Amino acid sequence: MMYSTYEPTLIAPLVLGSEDGTSLCACQFTSGRDAAKFCWDGAERSDQAPVFCQARSWLDRYFAGEAPDPTRLCLAPRGTTFQQAVWEALLTIPYGQTVTYGWVARRVSDMRGSRTSPRAVGGAVGANPIGIIVPCHRVVGADGSLTGFGGGIKAKVALLEHEGVALTRLTVPTHGTAL
Repeated sequence: MMYSTYEPTLIAPLVLGSEDGTSLCACQFTSGRDAAKFCWDGAERSDQAPVFCQARSWLDRYFAGEAPDPTRLCLAPRGTTFQQAVWEALLTIPYGQTVTYGWVARRVSDMRGSRTSPRAVGGAVGANPIGIIVPCHRVVGADGSLTGFGGGIKAKVALLEHEGVALTRLTVPTHGTAL
């Protein structure tokens, strides 16, 4: 296991992870509820590994206001078959747009040929190990609520504003698990 870091000015630093040095398995928030989710103890810091240079270049472009294609990176998130299907669906959400958990559930249902619940999708979205690049921040509640986010609700708001999403139609929670 190897890791590197990325320090954007918009949000807290991120930790990038790779198991093999060729594919990205994590882009982890160092703030919010996911701050302690992944353990990097014993991992080798490898800032110059090509996988991390490519990921940092992608993130540089993203934070510069571009809409880089996440499928241009070699991504290898670890998860169940269902989680993988949800994360694949997240990759289709266009930059600057939001979708609901129901939309993702319908997309996954179409991909898998079996019914999927928005609640099950919510669990898989919350388990996304490659934040920002696999854009889980673009998923909102059916009522327009900015539901929980691993990097914290402030980071979710900052990322959506950065992408030009009109937050006037969305609601920010003031209490509960979303914070």
